[in-house]
Amino acid sequence: MEHSVSSTQLPVAAFDYQPRTRLIFGPNTIDRIGDLARNLGATRVLLVTDKGIIKAGHADRVIGLLRAAGLQSTTYDSVQENPTTRDVDECVKVAREAQIDFIVGLGGGSAMDTAKGCNFILTNGGRMQDYWGIGKATQPMLPLIAVPTTAGTGSECQSFALIADENTHQKMACGDPKAAARIAILDPTLTLSQPQRVTACTGIDAIAHAVETAVTKKKNALSWLFAREAFQLCMTGFDRVLSNPSDVEARGRMLLGAAYAGTAIENSMLGAAHSAANPLTAHFNIIHGHAVGLMLPHVVRFNAHEPAAARAYAEIALLVHLVDPATPGLKAADVLSARLLELLTSANLPARLRDCGVEAAKIPVMAEEAARQWTATFNPRPITRDDFISLYQAAW
Repeated sequence: MEHSVSSTQLPVAAFDYQPRTRLIFGPNTIDRIGDLARNLGATRVLLVTDKGIIKAGHADRVIGLLRAAGLQSTTYDSVQENPTTRDVDECVKVAREAQIDFIVGLGGGSAMDTAKGCNFILTNGGRMQDYWGIGKATQPMLPLIAVPTTAGTGSECQSFALIADENTHQKMACGDPKAAARIAILDPTLTLSQPQRVTACTGIDAIAHAVETAVTKKKNALSWLFAREAFQLCMTGFDRVLSNPSDVEARGRMLLGAAYAGTAIENSMLGAAHSAANPLTAHFNIIHGHAVGLMLPHVVRFNAHEPAAARAYAEIALLVHLVDPATPGLKAADVLSARLLELLTSANLPARLRDCGVEAAKIPVMAEEAARQWTATFNPRPITRDDFISLYQAAW
């Protein structure tokens, strides 16, 4: 017998989630990549990475492990930060010439996004613009192993590739369940080679993912579970990795937290802090994690006027002992906002837009662009162009 109970009447929001990515976590788990790839049917592997990963020696290590498993490999090492459609096209050309049947994305979010973007076009044809949105790939895609060397984007746990249009500079979220990595290898020893600034910016990005997924309109019981755990892991690891970069346990906290936050994004998307950050990167070349960190404290204060968001902020603040259980939601959000702003100063990053070279005259243009961002639609409190102007002014 069917019962007519709407999802809005249930104590938690309804959801439908199929885990697509096997997570393998622990020091030196990268040593398993050859056997893992072979077991998924690999014979000719495309390694997608960047020059920094080559210099750090991680790519040679992976190539050696693939070779030891009897696999051929070809390397595309021209990944750029904030990859564009042109970058993906160049990667596809290398993949086609090598007739690859398997992909490994090794590096930060840009490497994994480029690997996923390549997979779209290699298997389904067309251009990246054809896959902007969700579920537009009609053909099966190649197996992919994602190996993050930064603790930030959580791309290893997401079915989206974030690729910028070469001509318009518009960032396109191209998503499909088939694009998700079959396996994500989370080896904290690979993150030890990160420069301090990269550690800081990617760590702030991971924390922002946890904070934003905790309150979005699409939030559900599963995303809330992952967002809470991600926030606790990252907030208890961030200062430690900055003060002691060789702390593998703290690196593990950040890496696992970033992956959990990525899983939360897959379920509930993001919010206004990311909407506001993208124009800062586009116009003033501010690193993504830094840009998100500049805007997040102000977005938290803005969203806290929505009661459910204020309660969620209070709960995650309580997790890391920023407040006590009796602290009212608005007050807890203020405390959380202040702590998030401190992350920038503790990482020696500018905490004001004016100190990052942002021109006040550009604020109206950026606000217009931010209001058009897809992530803005998931913000828990409705947000307009004028609201974004106020947020930029508060951060300036």
